[in-house]
Amino acid sequence: MSKTDAALANKIASFDPNAPGDAAGGLFGLPFTSEEAQVVVVPVPWEVTVSYRAGTAEGPAAVHEASLQVDLYDPDLPDAWKLGLAMEEADETIAEASRALRPQAADYIGWLEAGEPEADHPRLSGVPGQVTAEGEKMLKWLKDKTGALLDAGKGVVVLGGDHSTPLGYLHALAERHEEFAILQFDAHCDLRPAYEGFKYSHASIMHNALELPQVKKLVQVGIRDYCQQEAEVIDKSNGRVALFGQRFLSDEKFGKKSWKKVCGKIIAQLPKKVYISFDIDGLDPKLCPGTGTPVPGGLEYEEATYLLRAIVRAGITIIGCDLNEVAPGDTEWNAIVGARLLYQLCNWMAVSQGRLTAKGVAAE
Repeated sequence: MSKTDAALANKIASFDPNAPGDAAGGLFGLPFTSEEAQVVVVPVPWEVTVSYRAGTAEGPAAVHEASLQVDLYDPDLPDAWKLGLAMEEADETIAEASRALRPQAADYIGWLEAGEPEADHPRLSGVPGQVTAEGEKMLKWLKDKTGALLDAGKGVVVLGGDHSTPLGYLHALAERHEEFAILQFDAHCDLRPAYEGFKYSHASIMHNALELPQVKKLVQVGIRDYCQQEAEVIDKSNGRVALFGQRFLSDEKFGKKSWKKVCGKIIAQLPKKVYISFDIDGLDPKLCPGTGTPVPGGLEYEEATYLLRAIVRAGITIIGCDLNEVAPGDTEWNAIVGARLLYQLCNWMAVSQGRLTAKGVAAE
């Protein structure tokens, strides 16, 4: 047994999962370091291109704090906490770049909305180039960071920040897997090329992801706010993009179709390897009122987590995932929901990778 394995075993033996969350501990009050953990959460406090409400850069810290209130017991995963789950320290360089660029991007967006008055052109016309240059740096940083964790045998989850953040992680996975699909929970398609002039916009994440040839399929769930351009991209994708929008989900529900059957239709579109990208605004906004661009409708929490469990029980491997757009807002409710969703994403990804055993799922 290595020193790391021995330390992990000792911590498991001495930890009380029934005690209140330890504020001096790590994510969910757990005692594990990133070196000891099997699943590592990488926080990315970045929100440069948000086009409506800001705050998502504060999401990782808020989720971490709220995670101390999450009970660790799960009837399907009674020993989940023993997995070893930890969160990296946020990179202050990334946070500082976001804080510096966000006001400039906001001014630029305001300039566009005002009709691009000529008087402000010299001051603002160069902003997209600056944001793109920093976005390139952030992409490389996250690619290298997540790649190193993957090569160390870790399961990796990215915690944003806005929805532009996980692109570097997708690049890292593309270098390690010949092909995979993305399952996107979202209110928006995010298929706009360089939205508002920003190559790495939060509204362009899936456009950018589809530029990776290893991404063979994009399956979108809960979409209910998208433009004609995005609809045309889907129509012309020859099946590469499969849309299970809220209108379809509601029609199925009103037609008395069970959620189990609807999930079966979604799962039928997925190959054996899937990356899950979860924008929290895919949920009903009563569950995430502080998120940047809330939209009426959306999934219930248990609908989303049922689909997550069903994917794993179907024998699909979740090669990675992200959770984005959790903004603290005016209450702790946003982070409370986000923390519980993060726990489910981490644990069920681990089950799919054979790191954790769940009831009703055959061990590899």
